[in-house]
Order: sequence, then C-alpha cells, then structure tokens
Amino acid sequence: MTAPDLPPLREVIARHGLSASKALGQNFLFDAQLLSRIARIPGDLTDAEVLEIGPGPGGLTRALLAQGARVTAIERDRRCIPALAELEAAYPGKLRVIEGDATEIDARTLFEGAPHIVSNLPYNVGTALLIGWLSAEWFPWWQSLTLMFQREVAERIVAPVGGDAYGRLAVLAQWRSAAKIAMPVHRSAFTPPPKVMSAVVHITPTDAPDGVALSALERVTAAAFGQRRKMLRQSLRGVPGALEALEAEGIDATRRAETVSVAEFVAVARRLS
Repeated sequence: MTAPDLPPLREVIARHGLSASKALGQNFLFDAQLLSRIARIPGDLTDAEVLEIGPGPGGLTRALLAQGARVTAIERDRRCIPALAELEAAYPGKLRVIEGDATEIDARTLFEGAPHIVSNLPYNVGTALLIGWLSAEWFPWWQSLTLMFQREVAERIVAPVGGDAYGRLAVLAQWRSAAKIAMPVHRSAFTPPPKVMSAVVHITPTDAPDGVALSALERVTAAAFGQRRKMLRQSLRGVPGALEALEAEGIDATRRAETVSVAEFVAVARRLS
C-alpha cells in the first residue's frame, strides 16, 4: 500500500487550533524521523495489531500506519478527534479511533490477537497503565510494550539490583519480562519541551517462574521497598512467613531491599505462594 500524501503535522495542529494540554500530561512530537524510529522498535508491524494510548494529533499514529500496522488509538481529548478522523480517512480500514479514558477501558476486549502496545504515554497516567499491563494474567494479552516515559521512570523500570533506581517497578518489570531502554529522547524533541529528558522502553514477556503468585511478590516487594533503608528483618517483619522464607533461601536478613536481586525476591515469593 502506497503511503497517502499527508499534510505536515504542524499544519494539521494549526488548522484544528490544537495545543498540548498540561492537565492531560500531553507533549507533542513532530519529528517524523524520530517517530519512525520509535515505530520500528517492536519489529515488523506489517498488518500487526497495535494499541496506541493518547495519540494526540496523531504523530506516532502516522508512523505506525506507515509501517503497515492496524492501529487502535484511544484518545480522551476530544479536541484531537477531528485530526485523527482525517488520518482514519487517509488509511481506510487501518485506523480505529476510540474516544475515552484508557484507564477505564478494558483494551483486551478490542483485539482478536495479541497487539503490540506502542505509545508516547501521557505522563500523568503512564506508570499506572504500565503496572496494569505488567500485572495482567500471564502470558499477557499483549505482545510487546514500546512506551515513552520520563527518563527517571524509564531508569526505574530497567534498573539493575544495587542502584538507587532499583525498586518495586524494576522487580515487577523484570521477573517475567525483559525490559530495556530502546532509545533516549531529548526534551527539545517535544512541543512544549517538558522539564525532563525522556526515553523509550521496550518490554517483551518471558515465561513466568513456576509456582510464584504475583500477589506474594507484590506483598514482599511492597514491604521491603516501603522501608528500603531498613534491614530486611525489620521491613519484612509484618509479612507472615517472610523471615522464615529468607532463612530457607539463605538470604541474610541484615541486607537491605536494594541488594536483593529479582531472582531472590522471586524465590522468597515462591515460598509464600
């Protein structure tokens, strides 16, 4: 399919009188080359199902459609709907726009297969949506996640054990999936430029370790990182069976949460599952 001849994104935005809404955590990306690089991160998207949250005026949507994807875009800002409708008309049968709040829509029900989720996420809901996707039943209903975050959040997702950024989010992202920073994005790439740098994180699901309940892992990591400066023997005291599980796994209870690897947390959670 030949790509339709589309007007420049800036022209579309000016014509529809659009500006990024601070209340909705919006920051628009105009750089077509950068957007194309992001759209290529998940791999070949020819005829693949893609979910995009918060497309705004459709910069990343254009790049995904140009890669051959079939895109379902959820947008709560009704000001952006007419601009997205123009894209829908330019790519017949390839784009479906749903007006609504992504935190209230069960996106699973929108797809026949497992979609790739590719989004420049609104900053104010990004982490909550990610946690929801990572807490899904496993194997999850999605194929991969390619998501733009503030650099600091991205670093927390991929953090190795031992660093300041390592915490509950790292364990949740890494215990049954592989997470990496696919590319940094400078603040100047956005309109308006946010105060912080950004990065695109790419996450692919892997097999879940046997015999581990997510609820047990969440209990242990919440207690351990909730008082991360304390020794495990203090921070885990309120979790029934946790101190015994540490001992059974040969994990020194005088250690602190940030020194405990994902595999060690998984081993403790397995004994509590």
